[in-house]
Amino acid sequence: MPDASRKPLVWLPACHRNLDLGDPGGYTVLADRYAAAVTDLGLQPVLFPMAEAADIACLLPMVDGVLLTGSPSNVEATHFGATALPTDLLDPRRDKLTMHLVRAALVGGVPLLGVCRGLQEINVALGGTLHQTLHDQPGMMDHREPESEDLAVQFADRHEVLLEPGSAFAQWAAGTRAMVNSLHGQGLNRLGEGLVPEAHAPDGLVEGVRVSGASAFAYGVQWHPEWRHREHAFNDRMLGAFASACRGHRAERPV
Repeated sequence: MPDASRKPLVWLPACHRNLDLGDPGGYTVLADRYAAAVTDLGLQPVLFPMAEAADIACLLPMVDGVLLTGSPSNVEATHFGATALPTDLLDPRRDKLTMHLVRAALVGGVPLLGVCRGLQEINVALGGTLHQTLHDQPGMMDHREPESEDLAVQFADRHEVLLEPGSAFAQWAAGTRAMVNSLHGQGLNRLGEGLVPEAHAPDGLVEGVRVSGASAFAYGVQWHPEWRHREHAFNDRMLGAFASACRGHRAERPV
């Protein structure tokens, strides 16, 4: 019988919302689909709701992977030298944690996967910048989802990505092209230090990166591979590779 105590633990940094106007404490929020995908991969999702940057040194050695999830909120523009837009939904508590968590995971050799906002967090944490409104940039597509539609339509494959030959992305896709969903208003502008672009949208936007020189799995994608991943071979193989890296880390980590 498998030893449940050996199941790899994956840290999913949560979002923070003020859902009740009369509640100054707010809420810790995580979309079920991320935790469900992690569980489906044979891993155990864990949350540290009140974690701060100062806690990373004691918490990170307890886990075997970090999955930076997507979110309705944007990375605050001050982290990359810009001014936040009046319409931005922000999450400063998450930013304060993840800007440090990205670097700590890379230094510690903990498998890291960034999804949508998570990709943008990796980029900004490594010194990169973002386009705040992609649809206003000359030559760029509108990468936002149709918000008036149900989730199945919002998360449907929306456009192709071109994958670098010989990359892990091309291996997962079994080719150099794949279809992905698209639910984001911001996107990568200047790449952070060490990021290698390996997947591009038709308009040239970088949508998939690896971290050069990382000692463990370290990738980020602009789309949402967690959505019904078992029905999407490309995304399923990608998540499977992340899970394998987490299992490898768990095998080496002391109980």
